[in-house]
Amino acid sequence: MTPPSSMPFLESPFSEPLAERLRAAARGVRLYWLGQAGFVILTSRFRIAIDPYLSDSLAEKYKGKRFEHDRMMPAPIAPSELGPVDLVLVTHQHTDHMDPQTLVPIAEANPDCRFLLPRAALGAAQERIGVQSERLVPIDAGESVEPLPGFTVSAIRAAHETLERTPEGWHRFLGYVVATDGVRLYHSGDTIPHEGLVEEVAPFRVDLALLPVNGRRAELTEAGIAGNLTLDEACLLADRIGAPDMIAHHYGMFAFNTECPEAIDTKSESADCRVRLHRAKLSVEYRLSRAG
Repeated sequence: MTPPSSMPFLESPFSEPLAERLRAAARGVRLYWLGQAGFVILTSRFRIAIDPYLSDSLAEKYKGKRFEHDRMMPAPIAPSELGPVDLVLVTHQHTDHMDPQTLVPIAEANPDCRFLLPRAALGAAQERIGVQSERLVPIDAGESVEPLPGFTVSAIRAAHETLERTPEGWHRFLGYVVATDGVRLYHSGDTIPHEGLVEEVAPFRVDLALLPVNGRRAELTEAGIAGNLTLDEACLLADRIGAPDMIAHHYGMFAFNTECPEAIDTKSESADCRVRLHRAKLSVEYRLSRAG
C-alpha cells in the first residue's frame, strides 16, 4: 500500500559521470547519492551537500584493525569536482559524515561555502575543516535557520544509538528537515527510533525521507560502532511521519556494516511497505517538483 501524493517524484538513471551531470541546469529539486549517508541537492539557485564521504580516510585509519573500512564502492566524484557548493550540512562528527579529506577540498574550492553542523561538533569542525568561524553555522535540535535565501534548515534530535548531549546540553547527533522551492526533505542523520522522533518530524509534512537502513549489531555496538535504523524501522518511521517517499541509504560502503540491496528491493515490493521505497543508487537522479 502506498499513500497518495501531490509531489511528483522521478527516478532517472544516467550514464555520464556525476561531475558532468551536475553541470546541467536544475529543474525542480534534484538529488544524487554519494554513497553512505551522502547526497548532493540541487535547487533552482543553490548546490548543497549533506554528509559527503568521498575519500579513503577511514580505510587508512582502520587498516589492519578488526573492522577494516575498505570501500565496497568507489567514490562517484572527487570533492573538487562537486562544482560550486554553497552549503554543506553535517549531521555529526563521525568521519564518514565529517571527513576532513572531503570537506577541506570543498572549502578550498568554494571560498563562500558555509558548513552547517551541530553546535556540539563546532570544535571538531574548526579542527577538521580549518575555515574561519564565520563560515560555520552551528545549530541545535529545535532550532531553525535560513543559511541561504529561501533555504531553511530545522534540526531534529537523533539517537546514534543514544540521545547524547554535551555538558552544555547540546545534542551530539542531529537530523535535518530542509525546506526549499516548495519541497521538504528529512535527512535523519544516523539514528535509531526514539521517543518523540515521530512527533518532532511529522508536523513538517515532509515530501521525502532520507533514512539509513544498515541496522545495528551487538558485536559492533560492543566495539564502539554505533548502529542505525533497520530497514523495517526506517520504513515504519517514514510512514509514521507521513512521508510518501523514502530513499534507503547508508549501505554498500563497508562490508561489516551494511544492508543487502536485494532486501531493500524486496521490501519495496512487499504489501506491508506503506511508503514508496527507493534504494539509493549511484548514477541515478531523484527529482521532486511542485510544478511537475
